[in-house]
Amino acid sequence: MHELAITQNMLDLVLEEAKKAGAQRVGKINLVVGEMSGITGDSVEFYFESLSKDTIAHGATLSFKSTETQARCRNCGELFTIEEISQSCPSCQHSNIEIVAGNELYVESIEVE
Repeated sequence: MHELAITQNMLDLVLEEAKKAGAQRVGKINLVVGEMSGITGDSVEFYFESLSKDTIAHGATLSFKSTETQARCRNCGELFTIEEISQSCPSCQHSNIEIVAGNELYVESIEVE
C-alpha cells in the first residue's frame, strides 16, 4: 500500500517539474528503483494510471531501472554486490559491511513535450 503514497509523491514532483519546463504533456518518466526498496513496478503503474487521470502526465510511460544491492566492507573497504543480506566480504570474509546501494527510489528524468 505504500506504493500509493510513493506514486502520488512521484507524480507531484513530475507535474511540478513539467510545469517549470512549460510542458504540454509528459511522455515518459524514468525511475531508478533499488532491489531492496520494496517497490514493485506493477503497483506503481497501477496507481499511476489512476492518479494521473486529468493531468498532463496521463498516458505517460513509466520506465524502471533496477539497481543491484551493493555493500562496502568496513574492515577492508571492498565494494561488492550483495547476494543475500547475511553475506560477508568476499575479500577478507569480515561481516562488518555497510549497504551503499539498492535502497534507491527516485525520478531520474522526465521526457516532456
